[in-house]
Amino acid sequence: MMKRVPKPVFFIVALLILAFAFTAIFGIAYFTGDNKTTVLKGVGDIRWGIDISGGVNATFKPANDYDADSDELDAAKAIIETRMVSSGITDYELYADTNKDRIIVRFPWKSDEKEYNASEAISEISATAKLTFRPGNSYETATIDKNGKTIYLTPSGETAGDENILMTGDMVKDAKAAVRQETGKMSEPIVELTLTEEGAEKFKQITTDYKDKVVSIWMDDQMISAPRVNSIITDGNAVIEGDFTSAEAADLANKIKAGALPFELETVTYGNISPTLGQNALLAMGWAAGIAFVLIMIIMIVFYRLPGCIAVISLIGQLALSVAAISGYFTIFPSFTMTLPGIAGLILSIGMGVDCNVITAERIKEELRGGRTLDGALEKGTKNSLSAIIDGNMTVVIVSIILLLVFGPSNILSFIFGEATTGTIYSFGYTLLVGVISNFIMGIFFSRLMLRSIAGLKPFRNPWLYGGAKNGK
Repeated sequence: MMKRVPKPVFFIVALLILAFAFTAIFGIAYFTGDNKTTVLKGVGDIRWGIDISGGVNATFKPANDYDADSDELDAAKAIIETRMVSSGITDYELYADTNKDRIIVRFPWKSDEKEYNASEAISEISATAKLTFRPGNSYETATIDKNGKTIYLTPSGETAGDENILMTGDMVKDAKAAVRQETGKMSEPIVELTLTEEGAEKFKQITTDYKDKVVSIWMDDQMISAPRVNSIITDGNAVIEGDFTSAEAADLANKIKAGALPFELETVTYGNISPTLGQNALLAMGWAAGIAFVLIMIIMIVFYRLPGCIAVISLIGQLALSVAAISGYFTIFPSFTMTLPGIAGLILSIGMGVDCNVITAERIKEELRGGRTLDGALEKGTKNSLSAIIDGNMTVVIVSIILLLVFGPSNILSFIFGEATTGTIYSFGYTLLVGVISNFIMGIFFSRLMLRSIAGLKPFRNPWLYGGAKNGK
């Protein structure tokens, strides 16, 4: 006997999937003046790979004629790589030329890039990122950035000098962006710091000595915050507050977590990279994907009737869940760089989602034609199809994980295939894995839940709707 699912479940699940799909694809954002605040990220927030949107090409060398050894160059390369991966940039090429003391990097533009300023883009990954805590908040100069925000530069007076550094960033164990919400106030992006054991003791001493005084926080020569110490902090947790946007807080946290470069970098050459697919390639791919998806929907509904309709809903949910895992919709997962191979992985996973629903619908049809009742056919059909679906999907999961491990940031086999291939193949493995997991959630769990729920409604108990003879005859 088939285990019945409450009848309203179908409508609740279907509406939730469609609502989730809408927000995952279009996102949710609002404007305060000219400032955009993103609540939930959508397709428009995806960072596209070099092959789709182009990017930046830069060559760095140690500044001030510093003679870096191979270990220092490798350390600098590792820190730049950590910064890019932390920012969700996975389509990149990064090399260290120890013979000429050069670091070469290529990476894609941001998703919201409009000015395509290569110099500004490379400054984000090449900053020395030396974090210091200093007494007071004296500075030499102030300037206005492109957003109209005042930037305070170069410590002076009691704030200047290495002898006045109270604590450095190497005492920070972890850093992450967060949002502080106080009653009656707007939410404020902040950076939360977790200090090392030594750092916790040092910070306790700093907050004791400077209680009711200002302690400024600097990133290189820029003052990023100047809070007043209101209490003695003993738990090793600190907060950097300032006039941050969410993106700026995340970028600052990534830089602190990655650490400071072993030496200052000087840009030798830089330039823009044109997209290898052309400017209209993404729009063409979008139209092709949309047309293909509509055709799949029509075929599924025509051939499989009610299970086909439910399959369409689950496929929409699968696509939305995959996009959400790439765009940064879920704050626990960072945004991901989408390349052409990444799109191929997503399409392949959608094909597997279609296959999953087709296998189930065919099994149900076979059981109905074999003389079983509707409930019996649904029970037996879904059960018999499960092992075949899991076997096929688990094989792809294993292959995807291998691709992520081999061609991910660890570059386990880069000495065979070359570092230029790592970001491209990693993108394919990631989207394929995300798509298959989404298929398990939507194509197996939720689609079967909706199928069992709607089968309890009298207007939908005609076996013909499930591929059997009309009225069971």
